[in-house]
Amino acid sequence: MPLKNSAHPFYEKLALVLVGLTALGYLVILGKDFIDPLIFGFLFSILLLPIADFFEKKIRLPRSAASFLAIIAMVAFIGGIIYLVGSQIARLADDWPMLKKQVSGSIEDMQGWIQGTFHVNMEKQMDYVHNATNKAMSSSTAVIGTTFGALSSLLLFYSFIIIFTFLILLYRRLLFKFLLQVSGDENQQIVYDIVENIQKILRQYILGLLLEMFIVSCVACTIFLALGINYAVLLGIIVGLFNIIPYIGIFSALFLSSLITFATGTPQDALWVAISVLGIHIIDSNVLLPMVVGSKVRLNALISFLGIVIGELIWGLSGMFLAIPVIAMLKIVFDRLETLKAWGLLLGADYEPPKITGKRLKKPKTDTSI
Repeated sequence: MPLKNSAHPFYEKLALVLVGLTALGYLVILGKDFIDPLIFGFLFSILLLPIADFFEKKIRLPRSAASFLAIIAMVAFIGGIIYLVGSQIARLADDWPMLKKQVSGSIEDMQGWIQGTFHVNMEKQMDYVHNATNKAMSSSTAVIGTTFGALSSLLLFYSFIIIFTFLILLYRRLLFKFLLQVSGDENQQIVYDIVENIQKILRQYILGLLLEMFIVSCVACTIFLALGINYAVLLGIIVGLFNIIPYIGIFSALFLSSLITFATGTPQDALWVAISVLGIHIIDSNVLLPMVVGSKVRLNALISFLGIVIGELIWGLSGMFLAIPVIAMLKIVFDRLETLKAWGLLLGADYEPPKITGKRLKKPKTDTSI
């Protein structure tokens, strides 16, 4: 008696995939407070692994001490950036009387333009401002409570990241042995390949982002100093820091740098700063980013942008940061599993369309490796 074909139709498979993705997305949203710092801890542990290995193998420190010193080095590096930004903001605060006078003059000029363009007199404009101020003051208690709640949540979030980073570095061999035993003897070579490539690609990607941030900050500071812009170093650091947020960061950097320049200088200065930021972004996107970062993670722009948007919808700002590394890890896994290679091809950026000749259709040469 012939066996029946057990293959499921396409629409049935598609329905199962959609249900699975929906359930997975719901669980990811519910587990944000746990999964979010865990993924950041995983990324930081990969970045700090060479430092921890150096302390452990070269200096002969215990693994716990080596992991702790690696985390201290990371905290010191981040603290140095925060100190540099804070010192520039302190300069901005010292010049508050001048800034207040500059902002007042700019507001008066804007009110005159609004009155001449839209025929709304000064009294009505001030009424709008006072009403908005009263509403903001009436809800000040709630705003203060929300601010303190947000600060406490951020401190707890950063503490979890440091704890997860330390524990992953400490138990990295145990976790790797677990993956080998779960995968089975026949799949151990694939697991070795996946783990090795994930470490290599993510480490190169993160270091590439840091290098890109440093170069963009230096270029922006140099241009702003040459233009004679006030607080050029602060604006250059802002442009560099926000530049690491794909696609969205440029708009935030453009808005903040133009706003600070408008408040501390002239409208012409703000215009030059906006033009400079756009020029830096164009050069960075077309020259620096492909050279420094683009060769590390080969993802097409469509998937990258969709991942960033979905990450922001699910986890907010942290989801935007994690979108590219998570998709890169998925691509590495998909490329090495036979049943999922089509998904790896979809995420990649090196597909070449087939060449059509008069005789036959040649098979395209695709390389889905990272």
